[in-house]
Amino acid sequence: MLMLGLTGVVQAEKSIRIGWTAWSDAEFVTKLAARILEQELDYDVELIQTDIAPQYQGLSTGDIDIMLMSWQPGTHADYIEKLGNKLVNLGLLYTHARLGWVVPAYIPESEVSSIADLKNAQVKDKLDDTITGIDPGAGLTRLSKQAIEDYGLDYELQISSGAGMTAALDRAIRRNEWIVVTGWSPHWMFGKYDLRYLDDPKGVLGSFERVHAVARKGFYQDDIEAAGFFSRMQLPIDDLQAAMYDAQESSYEEAVTRYIDNNPERIRYWLTGEL
Repeated sequence: MLMLGLTGVVQAEKSIRIGWTAWSDAEFVTKLAARILEQELDYDVELIQTDIAPQYQGLSTGDIDIMLMSWQPGTHADYIEKLGNKLVNLGLLYTHARLGWVVPAYIPESEVSSIADLKNAQVKDKLDDTITGIDPGAGLTRLSKQAIEDYGLDYELQISSGAGMTAALDRAIRRNEWIVVTGWSPHWMFGKYDLRYLDDPKGVLGSFERVHAVARKGFYQDDIEAAGFFSRMQLPIDDLQAAMYDAQESSYEEAVTRYIDNNPERIRYWLTGEL
C-alpha cells in the first residue's frame, strides 16, 4: 500500500500479516511481536487467526507473511516436507519445547505412569475411553492418532481446541476426576496445575522440539527490517511460560506490556541487533 509522506513523496506503508493459532504460547509470542512492530517500528500489523494447515498454506501462497509457531523437527514435519521449498526459516524463537500426553498429578503413578498403562481395563474405565485433544489440524493431533494406533489403545481422541482442552482439564481437576489431555510445553497450565507427562517408551510423540519463525518466500528480500527483527527474536522457555501464566491471570495485553517493561535490553537487541 502507498501513502503520501510529510514531504509530499509517495512512501510505501509498512505492513505485515502474521498467522497464529489460539494456543497460549503462540498467542503471547504473536501479540508481543505485533506490539513491538507497531509501537517501535510503525508497522500496520494484521493478525490472521486460523488453524495450522491453513497457515502453512497461506505462507506458501503469500497470503500470510510469517508465522511464529513452526514446531520442528517432528511435530510439523509433514507440512515442512510438503511445502518447505515455498517457505523460509528465519530462526529459533525458543527451544526445549515438547509434546506429550498429560495427566493431573493426583492420578497415582503406580497406576498410570506410561501411555502403555492406558490399556489397563480399570484405567480405561476411569478415563471413559477418551483422550482429550486439540485442533484437528495440529501436529500433536496427528501424532496422538498415531500413538493410539501404535500402542493398540481402544480410545477415542476427542477433537477440540487448545481452549477446549484446558477447559476440560480444569473441569476434571475441580471434580478430582481422571483425565488425559494432549499437551505441550511451554503452556500456562503447568504453572496453574500440578501435572505430569506420561512416559512414551515408543517415542511416538517425539522428543524435545524447537519452535521457529517461518516466513513466505521473498519476505526477507521484501522487508529486511521486519525479517531481521524476527531472526533475532528469541525467548528463554522459562520466561515464556511465566509470561503465559501471567497472561492467564490478567490478560495477554497486560502480560505483553509487563514483558516489554521488564526486558528492555532484550527488546532493544531484537530491534537493533545491538547487545
